[in-house]
Amino acid sequence: MSKRLKFFLSHLSLSFLIALLVIGLVFFIWYPLPLATAVGVTDLFLMLLVIDIILGPLLGLLVYKDGKKTLKFDLSVIILIQIAALCYGVFSIEQGRPAWLVFHTDRFELMRKNDLILENIQQAQPQFQQVSWTGPQFAAVKLAVSPQQRQNDMFTEALGGISLAQQPARYVELTQAITQIQQRALPLVELQRYNPKTDVEKTLAKYPKADAWLPLKANAIDMVVLVNKESASIIKIVDLRPWQ
Repeated sequence: MSKRLKFFLSHLSLSFLIALLVIGLVFFIWYPLPLATAVGVTDLFLMLLVIDIILGPLLGLLVYKDGKKTLKFDLSVIILIQIAALCYGVFSIEQGRPAWLVFHTDRFELMRKNDLILENIQQAQPQFQQVSWTGPQFAAVKLAVSPQQRQNDMFTEALGGISLAQQPARYVELTQAITQIQQRALPLVELQRYNPKTDVEKTLAKYPKADAWLPLKANAIDMVVLVNKESASIIKIVDLRPWQ
């Protein structure tokens, strides 16, 4: 086997190994399924990853010529560009990852890291001041207690286009929204209004403890949060539509 082919195969193997590690980080920790679909990152990320992982070894194969004076320099440049592109891609993916799944009024809202408004982050409870590195966490929006605050919240959302779910300073533990969740949870049969009956039955068969659901509003595809109404506990986020 020629040195050129050996270098190509070793470069490709290492690139593939790194790709597997990045895929595991993205799709099992930062964007646990089906949230990758809800955010709309899957196709874009895989395309960037394939281009970066495949293009680097191919360029190395093209420029490799045994005895070439600038061979080390050329290969170093290609590898550095490949690393830089991968790091930039991973950084961009990290910035847009789901950070919080926030219960607000009658639904959950998926908040990406770059959706959050951090101006008053010091006013947030300590557990909500940092985004977890182990995946999105649940929270709830603290409801306004005064008529004036409720009015201000309405203007902020209606005119400013800013959801209260974007503001960690308004977060409270999900356990404080148990009553709201129980009141707003919808019967499972309603899912058949927006999804094929077979899809609903197949999905619900996997989660027998679920007896109600709530919508999950996301930036790409809205989904469904299955819950147990009695305990107000989250059972699973599933790839079903909550409305038409």
